[in-house]
Amino acid sequence: MTTTQDTHVDRAGPREWAGLAVLTLPVLLISVDMTILGFAVPHLSEDLRPTGTELLWIVDVYSFLLAALLVTMGSLGDRIGRRRLLMFGAAGFGAASVAAAFAPTAEAMIAARALLGLAGGTLMPSTLSLVRSMFPDDAQRKIAIAVWAAALSAGSALGPVLGGLLLEFFWWGSLFLVNAPVTVLTLVLAPTLVRESKATDPGRLDPLSVLLSAATMLPAVYGVKKLAEGGPVALPLAAIALGVGCGVAFVRRQRARERPMLDIGLFANRTFSVGVGLNLITLFAMIAALFFLTQYLQIVLGISPLRAGLALVPGMLLAVGAGFLAVGAARRVGMAAVLCAGLLIMATGFLVLTALSPDSGAALAVGGFAFVGFGMGLTQTLTNDAVLSAAPEDRAGAASAVSETGYELGAALGVAILGSVLAVSYRGGLREVPGVPDEAVAAARDTLGGAADTASTLPTEEAERLTAAAHTAFTDAVAVTGATAAALLVAAAATTAVVLRPTGGRSQGWRRRITYSSLNGGRSGNTRGVRTPTSPSPRSPSAPWNGT
Repeated sequence: MTTTQDTHVDRAGPREWAGLAVLTLPVLLISVDMTILGFAVPHLSEDLRPTGTELLWIVDVYSFLLAALLVTMGSLGDRIGRRRLLMFGAAGFGAASVAAAFAPTAEAMIAARALLGLAGGTLMPSTLSLVRSMFPDDAQRKIAIAVWAAALSAGSALGPVLGGLLLEFFWWGSLFLVNAPVTVLTLVLAPTLVRESKATDPGRLDPLSVLLSAATMLPAVYGVKKLAEGGPVALPLAAIALGVGCGVAFVRRQRARERPMLDIGLFANRTFSVGVGLNLITLFAMIAALFFLTQYLQIVLGISPLRAGLALVPGMLLAVGAGFLAVGAARRVGMAAVLCAGLLIMATGFLVLTALSPDSGAALAVGGFAFVGFGMGLTQTLTNDAVLSAAPEDRAGAASAVSETGYELGAALGVAILGSVLAVSYRGGLREVPGVPDEAVAAARDTLGGAADTASTLPTEEAERLTAAAHTAFTDAVAVTGATAAALLVAAAATTAVVLRPTGGRSQGWRRRITYSSLNGGRSGNTRGVRTPTSPSPRSPSAPWNGT
């Protein structure tokens, strides 16, 4: 078998590229769902009248459940077939979207969002692991992952515009109902254009590992959320302790099993660990920015939902373009340098947003978010390629799930932690308002949407005073939240520079050679994925691989 034949066999053809287009549809669903809900927050507050805590749960329960189930679903896809899991998830996501669209109460909306998280947990690891199997050629895979990451960013860009457009003419339920035709299209096209892919000999799914995985994520995330909200700390600390304990048990069980659900040895690879961590921190910051900017644009500035969505498009389009730019930039200056630059650019954007005021207008918000979007886009292609490259093909689903866990946990924690920082700062800034009854101020202190609703019941002069005080308190809270996010991003950039620093010779961060045996905790007998920079055939089990 000649090298030419190897190259021809390993390179993707028209069907694979068409299949990639189909795989972007679920990615668009997930990313649109991440950002479109922010536009519904003011309308949900008015219609369903959730409390501040219920509103946070409506926004983040989807991401919490999704993050808790991703590793299980990724491992399940390796076993039953990644395309099959994708089909089940797409059908479930469409049904749950219809339920959310017609939710009559805040409690029903929380339940529908939870079902969306359950179904969504099957989509992202399936798509990314299918990209790995469809594009074994290194160069083609980088382009395919850039397209996948661009779809993620494009969905985030489409979310605000689509949300604004739908809210201009329809009720808030239309934001969820729009998912249904996309899921139908996925169900129709995927069987024809996407080849099935699964592990050759994965072993049985371990029920105890599944239970421990969920028991690690859910209590820990719940505890962090409750600590961020303030109040008694005994229960949140107990929940975090339970999550940590289950996590330790999960890790020990995976190390003891010959065929673990998740190979913990992957985390010994610093590029894999940094990739997952940066997925978390970038989505953490991005979703938090969208959470407060949509409220600022619509409630403080009083612009329509459609115009508010259009104001965020430049930042999202820059994120799409930056994803393709990152591949070439990394070849010239190194992966670590590009990642650090992206994080610092995001931090700059948040520092710009700290200057927002009730009178600053939309231009400052557009400019600050443009920096945030561009910086995030620089990191996405590189982190996802690193995660996929670090794992053998038989574990692609589980590895993809870990990467997506970083995304979803970051999105959830962005609202839970930075959203809570925003809420606490807002409540602290809105105290007595001269000429306004104390009970009205107390009602306005819960959320900015609640302040607008309360002001509408007051006489004109009192309403103007309460509105002005609430807007000032909110923009002051945005300044605190933006400064907090910027500090975290700078710390992440410094950590990335240290962890991915050269270790000698020509090794530069992501370019260092790795072997699967070292990632697999030193266990011998499995050399799949042991590849070197001279790889002529990435598909061959014995072929070397550069891992970049």
